[in-house]
Amino acid sequence: MSSELILLVDDEPSIIQLARMYFERDGFRILEAGDGEAALEAIHKHKPALVVLDVMLPKLDGFDVCRRLRSNNDQTPVIMLTARDEDIDKILGLELGADDYLTKPFNPRELVARVKAILRRSDNQKQDDGKPIHRGELTIDPSSREARLADRTLDLRTQEFDLLLTLAESPGRVFSREQLLKLAWGFDFYGQTRTVDVHIAHLRKKLESGSVKIETVTGVGYKLVV
Repeated sequence: MSSELILLVDDEPSIIQLARMYFERDGFRILEAGDGEAALEAIHKHKPALVVLDVMLPKLDGFDVCRRLRSNNDQTPVIMLTARDEDIDKILGLELGADDYLTKPFNPRELVARVKAILRRSDNQKQDDGKPIHRGELTIDPSSREARLADRTLDLRTQEFDLLLTLAESPGRVFSREQLLKLAWGFDFYGQTRTVDVHIAHLRKKLESGSVKIETVTGVGYKLVV
């Protein structure tokens, strides 16, 4: 049974109540906030293990909350709840730093599964002592969680690093989006794979000056090539 503290941020009491029931059933402790300002205060005061953050909030919306967290170098994992699938373009396209997203209405079991996957990944990162991987001019060190392209350190967010590491561990292998979700995100395929595409687009921009590329295999997925 887990005992991590999860902050639920939503101004709809019915959603808070439903999510609380499922999280507490799995042993999580729950803290609630109904607007963006209260969320920031709760994060600062209580240091939750993860934040489930609605986009549409009073006072400060979810985008502003996430932006302020990351600008203050607060890397608390965040799962965004969005009313429309198009919001993923804002969440990740603006590089606000959300770790994952779900579109409303969502299955509460899926939400709990994704939270568990992110927390499990965080624990694995702390224990990871793998040897550096060299792919052409790209070097990835799992233990320090640093990636370098030639003599330049890449500025990678947590999920970007995990995705690049997954691809680099098997260069030339074509991964489907579902496989990448399972290997890099840590959860099984639930039907929302656009987050993979957006993260791939970010990685391509950060790799564009080097000889290491991420290629699209039409109708299949992605592969790393040197």
